[in-house]
Amino acid sequence: MKRNQNTRKLAEKWRPDTQLIRSGTYRSELSETSEAIFLNSGFCYDSAEVAESRFNGEAPGYVYSRYVNPNLKMLEDRLAIIEDAEACCVMGSGMAAVFASMMSHLKTGDHVIAHRVLFGSCFYIITEILPRFGIEISLIDGTKEDEWQKAFRPNTACVFVETPANPTLELIDIEYVAGLCKQNDALLIVDNIFASPLRQRPFEMGADIVVYSTTKHMDGQGRTLGGAVLGSKEFIEETLLPFHRHTGPALSPFNAWIILKSLETFSLRMDRHCENARYLAEKLEANPAIERVFYPGLPSHPQYAIAQKQMKRGETPCGGAMLAFEVKGGKDAAFTFMNALEIIDISNNLGDAKSLITHPASTTHSNIQPEEQLAIGITPGVLRLSVGLEDKEDLAEDIARALKF
Repeated sequence: MKRNQNTRKLAEKWRPDTQLIRSGTYRSELSETSEAIFLNSGFCYDSAEVAESRFNGEAPGYVYSRYVNPNLKMLEDRLAIIEDAEACCVMGSGMAAVFASMMSHLKTGDHVIAHRVLFGSCFYIITEILPRFGIEISLIDGTKEDEWQKAFRPNTACVFVETPANPTLELIDIEYVAGLCKQNDALLIVDNIFASPLRQRPFEMGADIVVYSTTKHMDGQGRTLGGAVLGSKEFIEETLLPFHRHTGPALSPFNAWIILKSLETFSLRMDRHCENARYLAEKLEANPAIERVFYPGLPSHPQYAIAQKQMKRGETPCGGAMLAFEVKGGKDAAFTFMNALEIIDISNNLGDAKSLITHPASTTHSNIQPEEQLAIGITPGVLRLSVGLEDKEDLAEDIARALKF
């Protein structure tokens, strides 16, 4: 092994910002400074015996890029190190990761519990797809401890939560739910996309599996689709990888390379995202045109105490890079406001360098019935704002001007 091909043991000694830049790097015999791109689908073997040993697992090496290739392996190693997970598997999108994290181990007759506030596609998987396979589901208000206590059954196989949740940024006490999952022999899957591994550490609080859409802040510039599932070596290798390899939700090597390079600036970008988000949340809360603001870093947030405990930059509490707010006047006022913005773009994406705003009721959560939307706090006036890297004063002025209609 070359000096510049980092072992995990070496990388674990480094601090997070160094890990984001250096960990998992593989350099070829050409000793390139930036990781090379391996745009190949297959690999050749020196002999038939070598091919056999690769396939039966006796010898290390690559077999097919639908399984893994050097770019995917570098990204998996880096994500596992920064998350302090035993293993990682990257996939073609965040939703592929969410689906595989559940379906790789669920079977007919199992029971799944989920917090009721979910991204539209997650809601569809849990309420529409899983029941087709004879899997029972329970959607609960996960902010209430008594609902968790009542929800578990003898056949509960896993719990799925988004925290902060999309789009209202409700928080789940990960440590509390993890304790109940351990008592009931159920896997806890945490969608950590809104917080990122730099602002929330689910494994340290007892989570079994953590999923990401690397499309979001990890890429951070709206260029790629990607997803990741992290967990124990046993779960990844024995449960997830067989499902992944035979169903084919592979991440492209080029996208893996883009995300890997983006991780080098991840920490710097998240600091700016969070600083801007906090500033705008405070400005919005003081604006008379706004009914309410959803931001975990504000004392007005219903789960502010949980945010202070589990959303941190090091030891410093942080509200994250996402926020939502309700414009007085309902849908018409919300649309008028969005159409008046000059800097902030209207887009259902998030985690971009550019600030992006969307109306969840008519876009990301439009597959949820209106009465169900209202039950989880998605009113016609609610907007979700992914705060970008622009000057915070420019963003604040853009919002203030647009709110005057």
